[in-house]
Amino acid sequence: MTGTPLLQIDDLHVRFPIAGGGLLGTGRRLLHAVNGLSLTLEKGECLSIVGESGCGKSTTALTVMGLQEPSSGSVSFRGAPFSGPGAPDRMQRAKAAQIVFQDPYASLNPRQTVHASLAAPLRLHGIRSASEIADRIETMLVNVGLTADQARRYPHEFSGGQRQRIGIARALILEPEIVVLDEPVSALDVSIRAQIINLLLDLQEKYGLSYLMISHDLSVVEHMSDRVAVMFFGQIVEEGSWQHIFANPVHPYTRRLIAEIPDPDVAIRARDPAAGFTDVPLPQGRSFAMDGSNTPDVFTAPMPSELVEIDPGHRVRLSLRD
Repeated sequence: MTGTPLLQIDDLHVRFPIAGGGLLGTGRRLLHAVNGLSLTLEKGECLSIVGESGCGKSTTALTVMGLQEPSSGSVSFRGAPFSGPGAPDRMQRAKAAQIVFQDPYASLNPRQTVHASLAAPLRLHGIRSASEIADRIETMLVNVGLTADQARRYPHEFSGGQRQRIGIARALILEPEIVVLDEPVSALDVSIRAQIINLLLDLQEKYGLSYLMISHDLSVVEHMSDRVAVMFFGQIVEEGSWQHIFANPVHPYTRRLIAEIPDPDVAIRARDPAAGFTDVPLPQGRSFAMDGSNTPDVFTAPMPSELVEIDPGHRVRLSLRD
C-alpha cells in the first residue's frame, strides 16, 4: 500500500465523564472508551474492527462519522481533517462517508415511505429535479435487490432483510466512498444474513466502496474482510490480514475470540497448544483515570503498550506497560 490512505485514524482517544470518583464518591472519573487507537483504511478494502461489547468499537465508528467528538487524536480523509477541529461540516462529511446501522427498522422513519427516506438526503444536498430523484431512487433500489414500485411502501410492510436493503440504499444514495457497517447483519435471521453479506460484497465491487465494519461475529468478518483489527478495552491488540488473524492468531484475546467461533476447524486452530498459545491472564476491569490524569484508578492487570510487527502487515501488542 502506497500513498495517503483514504481514511487515517491517529492516536484517537475518546473519554466520557462518569460520576463516582473521589473519597466520598462525589468526584468525576473519565471512562477511556477509546485509548490511543491508530488505523488506516485503504480505498476499496474492508477493514473490520472486532471485539466484545463495550470494547470501544462502536464509539470509534461514531467518531469517524463525526457523531462523537474525539478527546484527542485525529481522523483524516485523504489527508485532510475529517473529525474534530478543522473538519468539514456534517453535510460535506455525508458525501464522503455514510453508515448502515445494526437495526434496520429503528434506523428508518416509520412515517415515511421508502421514496421519502431516500429522497430526503438528495434534496438536502441540492438535487431538486423530481425526475432525477426518482431515477436515482429506482436505480438504487434495483441495485440492492428491490423493485421501483416498492418505493411507495412503508417500512413496516417489509421483512427485516428488505429493510436492511433499504438502509443500504439510503447509505449509498449520495455515492459515498466510505461506508461504516455497524453490525450490519446481527439483527437478521440466519437465513437472510448470507444474502445481505453477498449484496454488500457485490456493491463494494460495483461502486469501489471502502468498508469500515464493526462486528463481534467473526464468521461474518472472515467472509468479508481484507484486514482485521482486534479491539480490547479501547486499544487494538492485534491487526493484520484476515489470513493472519484466522490462521495465525497470536494475542491471547484474539485466540479466545476465535476459539468461540462455531466453525470447529477454526476453533481447534485457536485452541491448539502446538500453535504456541500461552493462556495468560487478561485484564478484568475498565481503565479509569481521575480528573483526566493518566494514573489508573481501576486497573487489575497490565495492558500491552505497543504494537510489534511479527510478520509483514501482522502487528500484535506483546510488550506490557507497568
